[in-house]
Amino acid sequence: MDHAKSRGAEVLAEIGGYAQTCDAYHLTAPHPNGVDAAACITGAVKDAGLTPPDIGFVKAHGTSTKLNDLTEAVALRLTFPEGPPPVTAPKGVFGHSLGAAGAIETVTAVLALQHRTIPPVANHSTADPQIDLDIVTRPRPFRPAPVLCNSFGFGGHNACLILTPPTNCR
Repeated sequence: MDHAKSRGAEVLAEIGGYAQTCDAYHLTAPHPNGVDAAACITGAVKDAGLTPPDIGFVKAHGTSTKLNDLTEAVALRLTFPEGPPPVTAPKGVFGHSLGAAGAIETVTAVLALQHRTIPPVANHSTADPQIDLDIVTRPRPFRPAPVLCNSFGFGGHNACLILTPPTNCR
């Protein structure tokens, strides 16, 4: 932060916490019980010194595949027993850019913090009744709060990042 300020950089967000896990369940499928993904989410929230209710919204991995989305929903319900915060996922706009997905999607979360608006899930028209989440379908204003960014990859690799609004916005 001192370095950013010394060079006059505009601080758009801060990395508040991070965690990673790997269930090694299958080369391309997540473990359907969601336990390892939930452990990753919980680890990132704890690393940020937060509790689940502190999270303003979730930038889901959201591949729009039945197994991945259901597993992520299970993990979110395990992590947020009182109910997960609003959920968005930008793959409907960008597609799945594989190794670059986490970086591109993190930029969308930073922009959401900057503009105080949760972007909608593009092309979401029919909710899966098994995925009982607050899916954002229209731009939604929100007060700056920490954002959970999920990235789940091949081989059961999970990475979760907590982005926080810049210190001067809290």
